[in-house]
Amino acid sequence: MLEVERYELFAAPAYRFDLERRDFFKLMGGGLVLLLALDRSAPAQESGRGGRGQGLPQTISAWLHIGEDGTVTAFTGKTEVGQNIRTSLAQAVAEELRAPIASIKLVMADTALTPYDMGTFGSRTTPTMAPQLRKMAAAARETLIHLAAEKWNVDPAAITVSGGRLKYREQSASFAELTQGRQLMKTVDDAPVTPATHWTIAGTSVPKTTARDMVTGAHHFTSDLSRPNMLSGRVLRPSAFNAKLASLDAREAEAMHDVKIVHDGDFVGVIAPDEITLAAAIAALKAEWKADPQPSGKDLFAYLKSHPETSSSRAAPEQGSVDQGIQSSDFIREATYTVAYIAHTPLEPRAAVAEWNEGKLTVWTGTQVPFGVRSELAEAFGIPESNVRVIVPDTGSGYGGKHSGEVAVEAARLARSAGRPVKIIWTREEEFTWAYFRPAGVIEVRGGTLKDGSLAAWEFHNYNSGGSGIETPYAVQNKKVEFHATESPLRQGSYRGLAATANHFARESHMDELAAAMGMDPLEFRLKNLKNERLRAVLQAAAAKFGWEKLKSTPTHGFGLACGVEKGGYVACCAEVSISPSEEKVKIERVVTAFECGAIVNPEHLKNQVEGGVIMGIGGALFESIEFDNGRILNPHLAKYRVPRFSDVPVLETLLLDRKDLPSAGAGETPIVGLAPAIGNAIFHATGIRIRSLPMLPTVGQTLPLPSANQKPSFVTLKG
Repeated sequence: MLEVERYELFAAPAYRFDLERRDFFKLMGGGLVLLLALDRSAPAQESGRGGRGQGLPQTISAWLHIGEDGTVTAFTGKTEVGQNIRTSLAQAVAEELRAPIASIKLVMADTALTPYDMGTFGSRTTPTMAPQLRKMAAAARETLIHLAAEKWNVDPAAITVSGGRLKYREQSASFAELTQGRQLMKTVDDAPVTPATHWTIAGTSVPKTTARDMVTGAHHFTSDLSRPNMLSGRVLRPSAFNAKLASLDAREAEAMHDVKIVHDGDFVGVIAPDEITLAAAIAALKAEWKADPQPSGKDLFAYLKSHPETSSSRAAPEQGSVDQGIQSSDFIREATYTVAYIAHTPLEPRAAVAEWNEGKLTVWTGTQVPFGVRSELAEAFGIPESNVRVIVPDTGSGYGGKHSGEVAVEAARLARSAGRPVKIIWTREEEFTWAYFRPAGVIEVRGGTLKDGSLAAWEFHNYNSGGSGIETPYAVQNKKVEFHATESPLRQGSYRGLAATANHFARESHMDELAAAMGMDPLEFRLKNLKNERLRAVLQAAAAKFGWEKLKSTPTHGFGLACGVEKGGYVACCAEVSISPSEEKVKIERVVTAFECGAIVNPEHLKNQVEGGVIMGIGGALFESIEFDNGRILNPHLAKYRVPRFSDVPVLETLLLDRKDLPSAGAGETPIVGLAPAIGNAIFHATGIRIRSLPMLPTVGQTLPLPSANQKPSFVTLKG
């Protein structure tokens, strides 16, 4: 089931074009034409953008092919966006085939070649795609063994497989010699896969399979691609969100050499031979837009509370009575936390190359949902999905922000008018303005404890940002947890960790507020109320590595911790911050993270994922925030939108708990959720100031309002 905060997968398409009759037949050619009527009332998850209920093929040939040169090609609809699943999936195949990883080639995210896939999100690749490829590779291995047994007339059990060869005494054969290029058509019901305790390729730090291409520039991102006769394209953007085109004067632009203007309703695009001409033509367009008044950032949180959408709200079954639990509590705390919209800021802005050929459309684009974009293109142009091919080159990050195909549709619309391939590369300003954002939110929490530190009551309401990670892992008999959908002033959708970051920030901050109310050590308080042994293990490991019991907060140094569970991963984070009384600024000095996600596939790359999540989390915790007013983004440049820099990165220490007795879970999202609350708790423990909003320091250079000299901060003394 898709998480509710994947709003972009349920949204109406950004574009839908009605082909003029002459244009349609020009594209399709002569002959009999049968049109498929699309059901435009179908929800997004059924139209393909959110995922269609297609069964996975169970024949080996759909997933693996052994070439005559011995190369093993594996096929997957997953996309490589920097998380390095190209390597980890190759490890899974190599492990089961008993073949060198160098002999494994992955074809990824090509809707014409790979099996259908819902998309690359939700940390699903490792727990879902890796087992699928592992099963197919194991079945291929068993099939090869039986081919060799028939050829040599021996018992299959006597044959061994290693190094990509099958052996029986002095006899030996490569995979290619046995298959001779034939496809393995066997249907797989079940196949014995290798347990993690016996892994020799999986479970090791195999280097990134495409590292050389990346560092030498040999890899071509979408923006690097070129097609014969290709032109450049750009779209004229409205003056504000939801604006309608009132008038357009394109005469000056149309007079430019080799410039073509495409006007289709509110869509205005420009085609030119190069980027310089393109920029000049866009600047020459004179457009007037009409838009209704829209909310502004200063009213955001009041707006979210006052504009509910009850149809999407969700509530977990209430346990006990929160009111009675509060009445019986010895310590009670109630607080409101807020989370701002933030941008994905991918390294590679959106780009697409589109090409029409005899009524069929091919698009190269960086997306996390190639089959979803295929559906979006088919719907936009009213053509069958079988006439659309989407190819995704390995892409420069997504962070959940590349689940929609606007740039692909834009390039295809311009290419259709040009009769030639067209490339569109969004500018950084377009990326900041016209992509969707991580949802903002308001979170209200009420909690109560007994004198012995036991949680007696817990009430948690999230408005807008989402329900991921909303449940508390702490034992409490009286509990009420609800997510309330609201209207959003800005377009919003998936982001790394979804709403788990917001919900963990509120929950783990409030746990510290309760600990402070009791004068109880925050670690002791959590452990007293934690029953989940996997979460206890990472919390204790992080605290031990951090040296928690030997620390004591001061007005210039603070220490905080937080923990959580999401997407099958368990994380605990301990943070040290320093506070300069003279400059009144906060610096993160050290972060210790303990993480457990079952059996580890690639230790070095898992460590990179964890630390990448922590570094990315610094921005959302301290300074990333979208500023907007009346349908306009006010900080659509990196000069005005602060992301983490090298100087912001603290000392990082990462502990990985390898549970070979448990299935592997994904790691792309969960590690980010613990940092913000750990930092907020550290600031509080040093200064007595509780910051309940993300980001905590939203303005570049903003100072922290420290207590005056005659004020005594309410310190919490840690053990030691």
